[in-house]
Amino acid sequence: MLGLKLPTDPRWVNIVEKNIEDILTDHAYCEQKAASTAISLIVSFPEYTDLVQEMIALVKEEISHFKLVHDRIIANGWVLGRDRKDDYVIQLLKFFPKGGSRTTQLVHRLLYAALIEARSCERFRLLSEELKDKELAEFYRNLMVSEANHYTMFLGFARQYGDRKEVDKKWQQLLDYEAEIMKNLSKKETIHG
Repeated sequence: MLGLKLPTDPRWVNIVEKNIEDILTDHAYCEQKAASTAISLIVSFPEYTDLVQEMIALVKEEISHFKLVHDRIIANGWVLGRDRKDDYVIQLLKFFPKGGSRTTQLVHRLLYAALIEARSCERFRLLSEELKDKELAEFYRNLMVSEANHYTMFLGFARQYGDRKEVDKKWQQLLDYEAEIMKNLSKKETIHG
C-alpha cells in the first residue's frame, strides 16, 4: 500500500527496544516537525484553500500526537531530550532541485511530506508488530493508522495540483532515491534513521 521500495530492516526494532527513551524523544520531535510542516504549507501557499483547511486539521492532530508521546516520556520518569538532526530527511530533501514555479515547489514539498509520512507509517507498523512491550506496541498501532491517512492526503494533493503523469513519475523516482538512502539507515534509535 505504501509503495516503499525497501522495507525497514526488522533488526531496527532491536535497536529501538534498547533505546526507548531516545526513540520517544526523536518521535516527539518528528510529530512537532510534522505540525511545523503543515504550518509552513499554510504560510507558503495560502491561496490553496482546500490544502489550508486540511493543514489546519493536521496541525491539531500532529500536536496532539506530540502530546501523547511527551506524556509517555513523562510517565516513564524522563524529560524530553534535545532534538537531533534527522539524517534521513536531510538526505531526502536533496532529491528535487531548488527553484521552479510555485506549483512545482508545492508539488515537491507535498511529495516529500507524503514519503516521510509513508516511512513513518511503515516504521510504526513494524513497532506495533515486533515490540515486546505490548502497551507501547498498541500505542504505535494506533498512530500507524493516522500516518497512512497523512501519506495518502499529501500524495493526493500533489496529484491534484500538479500534472498527474508528471507527479506519478516524480513519485516513483523519489521512491527509488529513498530506497537508496534506506540502505545505509536503520542503524539508529530514531524514527527514520
